[in-house]
Amino acid sequence: WLLYVMLLVWAADSGAYIFGRTMGKHKMAPKVSPGKTLEGLVGGLLTAALISWLFGKFAPVPTMQEHLLLISTVVVIASVFGDLTESMFKRESGIKDSSQLIPGHGGVLDRVDSLTAAIPVF
Repeated sequence: WLLYVMLLVWAADSGAYIFGRTMGKHKMAPKVSPGKTLEGLVGGLLTAALISWLFGKFAPVPTMQEHLLLISTVVVIASVFGDLTESMFKRESGIKDSSQLIPGHGGVLDRVDSLTAAIPVF
């Protein structure tokens, strides 16, 4: 289940990035994270729904598909709030990147900020 939630959040992040870059017009929280769009959020949720469906269909784990979809949706929304919260803390501190370990990616915290909110919710 831990691997599922990690895959879910990372896939939703990737889907949000792709949808946001290609179709994003409406900023979600421009003062906190100017790159995030509502179109990206919808894209992330659609990607999460696809991952949830695929997992329910092919994983050798007994699940109720509807429950998994509902839980996955809530988890992805929590991950977005986790990401925005970390971005807010960085903006308030005047920090662009939390480390230089992964150049161009905002640092290690940007790789796990969504998970820190999503895993407890899951």
